Amino acid sequence: MSHHFPLFSSKNKGKPQRLPSRVWYQFVRYWQRNIWHKVVVCTVIFMILCVGTMYGIARWYIASEVHKPLAMGVTFIPDYAKSLGLDPVKTMDAILDELHVKHLRLVSYWSDIEDDKGSYDFSQLDWQFNKAESAGAKVSLSIGLRQPRWPECHPPAWVANEPKNVWQPQLETYMKAVIDRYKNRPSLESYQLENEYFNTFGECTDYSRERLISEFNMVKKADPKHPVIISRSNNYGGLPLGKPTPDLFGISVYRRSWDANVTRRYFEYPFPAWYYGFLAGAQKLTTSKDTVLHELQGEAWPPNGQSIDQTSLAEQNKSMDANRLKQTIDFGKATGMRTIDLWGAEYWYYRMNTLHDPSLWNVAKQELK
Repeated sequence: MSHHFPLFSSKNKGKPQRLPSRVWYQFVRYWQRNIWHKVVVCTVIFMILCVGTMYGIARWYIASEVHKPLAMGVTFIPDYAKSLGLDPVKTMDAILDELHVKHLRLVSYWSDIEDDKGSYDFSQLDWQFNKAESAGAKVSLSIGLRQPRWPECHPPAWVANEPKNVWQPQLETYMKAVIDRYKNRPSLESYQLENEYFNTFGECTDYSRERLISEFNMVKKADPKHPVIISRSNNYGGLPLGKPTPDLFGISVYRRSWDANVTRRYFEYPFPAWYYGFLAGAQKLTTSKDTVLHELQGEAWPPNGQSIDQTSLAEQNKSMDANRLKQTIDFGKATGMRTIDLWGAEYWYYRMNTLHDPSLWNVAKQELK
């Protein structure tokens, strides 16, 4: 005999049966059909619980951070300014004087400072620190072999033919020389060690955790006063729980890039702002360490491996225009992280001075004031 639940029962004629009862009945019927239906139901329930937990952690994190002051800054790399045909000194002056930036992430490329083995040239980094201090800006200094911008790892040419057991001690000697030179500068706020170390993007050959641990221990011994930031590898999930445990974690957020492998189209990452709040919140719950957004996309991503100066303004606008930059900055704020470094300040200056398009510069001026 089949059983059914009529919409109107004879006992309560004219009164519709409550919807939850009907939904429950349909759920039970679906559950009883076969094992695969049970698998589907369990999977859906598990996903709802996971997303709900993630969202709850995100909302907790965002609420816990909202009372803290927002510190927004930029990454500045003189080599990149040169590659765009810009004067690095004028570019940095404009960033400090016109955008009123008070937080800078600077780099210390090994290839720039120890181009000749055993001989250090700190002149370029010296004038950057001098300008930062004149403007009252704070500095997060990137150190190590892997630092921001292509090709990601920046060894000097003389390292090319040396085995790791030779070049690694030379790298740490160089890093200590950088630390010793700048650790007492009043503008120095933190170090960022080995940018996105485990990310395979770029021309790097060594990703051993042992090297990262060794470098971290060396940095903390050379300068125990300043915090060390180690960044996650990419946008995706997972918690970096392995050694070393830094003082702060960093995360990069790119929202629109060129997919060169599958679709060969621009790709928009689907993650909402609260997802990054979850990553930062979960990190804080598991390690008690804070997270900074040390690289928020503010620059176009050219297609087909082109450089910016090979890409038309119309094409650049497909991945970054003024409206998208404003939306991206709002997105960064919505993550709950209160230290945000924007990526692309040299690019905004290039668009304004070389392409005669000040739209991105004007957005940054409004947001960074």
